[in-house]
Amino acid sequence: MDSNKLVGNVLIAGGILLLLVAATADMIGIGDPQGYFGWKQITGCVIGVLDIVAGVLINNRQPPQA
Repeated sequence: MDSNKLVGNVLIAGGILLLLVAATADMIGIGDPQGYFGWKQITGCVIGVLDIVAGVLINNRQPPQA
């Protein structure tokens, strides 16, 4: 496996994990006890989505032509 593909896959996996944890933080007991979707959860979701997008872009990047 190409090292760029490995980096892309790690970014995708980490982004999915961060997105899931941030989105379900209230349900799993690490979020706001009142159940509000707060700024930390929004930030976690945005960063998770950006990680996923970056991973997909890295995986789809074409190698340079010689």
